Amino acid sequence: MIGEGDMQRVVGAIRAAEARTSGEIFCVIAHASSSYRLVPIAWAALVALLVPLVLIYLTTWPAGTIYLLQLGAFIATAGILSLPAVRFRIVPRQTMRRRAHAEAVRQFLAHGLHLTEHRTGVLIFASVAERHAEIVADGGINAKVDAGAWESSIAAMIVAIKDGRPADGFVSAVEQCGALLARHFPPGAINRDELPNKLVVM
Repeated sequence: MIGEGDMQRVVGAIRAAEARTSGEIFCVIAHASSSYRLVPIAWAALVALLVPLVLIYLTTWPAGTIYLLQLGAFIATAGILSLPAVRFRIVPRQTMRRRAHAEAVRQFLAHGLHLTEHRTGVLIFASVAERHAEIVADGGINAKVDAGAWESSIAAMIVAIKDGRPADGFVSAVEQCGALLARHFPPGAINRDELPNKLVVM
């Protein structure tokens, strides 16, 4: 998704942003927040349940034949709907948002953004398959910065990812977050770098 050169651009943007604030910025981009493998199975089961109903009323075929057709319908439907190009289109949008949000929170905790000295960690997260981006901030930041303040950064990321420019989206989001953090959390006398400056690709 992101080449080495673009990765370095994002890392450089993080360093520049953190030079102006005591906040800590960390970036994660995921191909997908879930495999959603049960969704095709659920749809295939529904189709398989409907097949006998139709055949019983419209044909005089024996139960054994109907059973084999039911089994075939299940296997064929599950196979087709399990193709990545199809699978991510049949998952309800709300389900995708919930999974992506849960993954963002998991990444926030996994990379220790909740462990900074003044609770000033910020995760910039994007999940490509879900076309979802969000910014998760720790308690110290949420106490001063309204959640709506991140909306323009998130919108810019989503547009860039849709256009196939994820690195541009991250650089823009990092710069906007850095500017916002600099207003509320200027660098201290000792501006320690508590977290690695990096973009994690999952």
